[in-house]
Amino acid sequence: MTVELPPTLAANRRISTWLTFTDDGTVHLRVGKVELGQGILTALTQIAAHELDVAPETVTATAANTASSPDEGLTAGSLSITFSGAAVRRVCAETRELFRRAAAHQAALDITQVRLASGVFVRADGSRIGSYADLSNMVDLHVDVGDPSLAIEFAPATSKDLPRIDLPDKVLGRPRFIHDLEFDGMLHARVVRPPGPGAHLNDVALHRVSSMPGVFEVVRDGDFLAVLARREGQAARAAETLAATAAWSLGIELPDVDDLPSWLRAAQAETRQIRAEGAHHGGAAVVSATFSRPFVAHASIGPSCAIARFDGSRLHIWSHSQGVFTLGQAIATALALSTDDVVVQHVEGPGSYGHNAADDVAMDAALLAMQVPGRHVRVQWTRRDEFGWEPFGPAMVGDLTASVDDSGTITDLSYELWTNGHTARPGYAPEHSLLADAHRDRLQMLPPSVDPPAERGHGSARNAEPYYDVARVDVTVHRLLTMPIRSSSLRSLGSQLNTFALESVIDELAVETGRDPLELRLANLSDPRARDVLTTAAAAAGWGTALPDGLGRGIAFCRYKNRGSYCAVVADVEATDRLRVTRLTIAVDVGRVVNTDGVRNQIEGGAIQATSWALFEQVRFDRHSVTSTDWEVYPIARFTDVPRVDVHVLDRPDQPSLGAGEATQGPATAAIGNALADALGIRVRTLPFTPQNIVAAIDSAV
Repeated sequence: MTVELPPTLAANRRISTWLTFTDDGTVHLRVGKVELGQGILTALTQIAAHELDVAPETVTATAANTASSPDEGLTAGSLSITFSGAAVRRVCAETRELFRRAAAHQAALDITQVRLASGVFVRADGSRIGSYADLSNMVDLHVDVGDPSLAIEFAPATSKDLPRIDLPDKVLGRPRFIHDLEFDGMLHARVVRPPGPGAHLNDVALHRVSSMPGVFEVVRDGDFLAVLARREGQAARAAETLAATAAWSLGIELPDVDDLPSWLRAAQAETRQIRAEGAHHGGAAVVSATFSRPFVAHASIGPSCAIARFDGSRLHIWSHSQGVFTLGQAIATALALSTDDVVVQHVEGPGSYGHNAADDVAMDAALLAMQVPGRHVRVQWTRRDEFGWEPFGPAMVGDLTASVDDSGTITDLSYELWTNGHTARPGYAPEHSLLADAHRDRLQMLPPSVDPPAERGHGSARNAEPYYDVARVDVTVHRLLTMPIRSSSLRSLGSQLNTFALESVIDELAVETGRDPLELRLANLSDPRARDVLTTAAAAAGWGTALPDGLGRGIAFCRYKNRGSYCAVVADVEATDRLRVTRLTIAVDVGRVVNTDGVRNQIEGGAIQATSWALFEQVRFDRHSVTSTDWEVYPIARFTDVPRVDVHVLDRPDQPSLGAGEATQGPATAAIGNALADALGIRVRTLPFTPQNIVAAIDSAV
C-alpha cells in the first residue's frame, strides 16, 4: 500500500533529516520553513510535541540551514502549516510508532500492550519501559517515512495557545535579529546604487575613497559599486563620498506614476485565458467597473541586512530570506560555485511580507565576501536603498463586469486584468533575480517577473476567479513583458486587488437590485464553510443596524486561492474630514487549528497591514527614479490609524489545517472599500483611499 505524503515530506522522506533525540531528553526538530515573525516555529514545535506526547519545552526547533535542514522551498503563500505542519505531524507520528515498536521489543510485549504517557513508554499496568532518550539507540531514524507496516493513528486534534518561543528575546531586547550578529574582525560594507533603473556607471574616483579612515577595500564590478570598512560608520561615510564622485548615465524612462492604468494597458504583454466556461445568461442588473492599485512597497520597519564569509572554497551566508535554498542556488549560479559550496543559514530579520530585499542584500554580502576571503562581511541597506530598490508589489488594473437575475443569482462574470507578474524570486525568475548580479552585468532592465503556476494558486490571477456559484465565468490576464519598475511578490500577490474588485461589484449588484449585500452573497454561495464565516462576522459586527451620517459599514468575503482559508470581514469606517477605519470584525476558518492565538495574531496583523495599504501606501517615482524613499513620502499606518480588530476563529478539528498569513489582505481591503461607499454613497475604485482619490471619485460621479 502506497502512503500519500505531504509534498515537502515526499521530497525529504528521511526521518533523521527532520528529527533527532539526545540523551538529555531534547527533541531536535529541523524544518525548512523559516521564522518571519508569524510564529511558525512555535506552531511546528507544538505539532511535534503533540504527536510525540512530550512537553513542548523539550522540543527545540532549529532555524533553517541549507546544509542540514529539509528543503521545503519558500516560506510563503500561507502554506507552512498546510504542508510543513502536515509533514511534521506525519514524521512525528511514524517516529512515535517506531519507538513504540522498540519499547515492545525491549519489554517482550506485543506492541498493542505498550502505551505512551508524557514521553515515556509504559506497560499496561503503568510500569516504565523507557523514554525516547532511553530507547534512541534501539531506533534507526535513517529510514524513510511511509512504512506500511506501521499502524499510524494521529493524536486527537487539540488547540492550545502555546506561548511564542521567539517572543521573550524580542520583548526583552536580547540579540536575536540578523542586525545583531557580530563576528570577530567583521567588515562593514555599503553599496552605492545607481540613481535609477538602467543608469550605468560612467566614471568614479575610487582613489578618493580608498585612503579614507577605516576603508579596507573599494569594489567596482560593472555597475556594482561598494566600499568595505572596519566600522559601520566609516563604511557609511565612505559610501557618501563614493556616491558624490560617481558619474552615471540617465537610465531608462519610467511610466507616468499618475496614470499607471494607461501604461499597464499599453505595454507589451502575454495574454492567458485563466477560465472561460458557461453560456451567457444576461441579467436584470449589470455592473461594469474598473479597479486599480499602484506599486506597493513591503515597507519593513528594519532595512535588509546580511553577512557572508568565503573561506576560499565554501561560502557561508547569514540571511533573513524567505527561501534560503533557492537563494543559495541563485548565488551559487551567479558566482560560479557549486550549490554544495554555498551554505545559507536563516537568521530572523524584519517582517518581509513577500519578496523584499533580503535576497538582494545577501547577494551583496556574498559578492563582497568573495573579494576578502576569510573575513565576515556585513552589508546593511539604508532606508533609501530599501524603498528605492526592493521589488515592489506590482501595480494592477482590472475591468470587471457582472450581472444578476431577478432571483438574485449572479449569472455572468467577466474579468480582464493587466499587471506585471507577481514573482521574481530566486527559483522562479529564470536569471538575474538578484539586484547586484544584474548591476554587474550592466542590464538596462531586469527580466520581467513571472507568475506562480495554477497549482500554487496563481500570481496575477490569485482570487481572480469567483468562489461564488456563477454559471458563466471569463477571466483573462495580461502579464507585462516589460518591467521598468522592479516588482515581485507582495503578501497575497494578486488577491488584494482581485478580491477588492469582485467584492466591490457584488456590493454594487446588491445596490442595483435593492438587496442586502450579505444576503446576496449567501444566496450565491453553496459552500457551508463560506456561509459560516460570513454569518459569524456579520452577527458579531451587528450587521443590519442603522448608522449615523458619516459612518459606513461594509462586508467582504474571500477563500484564499479558492482552496485555502475562509475569511469574512466587516469594516466600520468614519468618513468625515478624513477616512478612518474604526473597527474590523473578522471570522476565519483555517481548518484544524493548531494554536488559536497564533491564528488570531496572523489575522490581526494581516488586517492592520491591509488597512495601511488601503488608506495610505503607494510608491512614487518621477520619470527616472523612485522618489518615495522615506516615511514622509511613503507613509504607513501609525498607531493612531490602527482600528479595533475582533477575530473569531472557527475551529474545524476534522479538516486539514490551512494557512492564515494571507487570508485577510483581500477581504479587509474590500470591506473597507464597501464601508466607504456606504458612508459616502460614492464608490472609490482606485487604491489607496487617499483624500485625492476620494475627491477624484466624487468629482467623476457629479
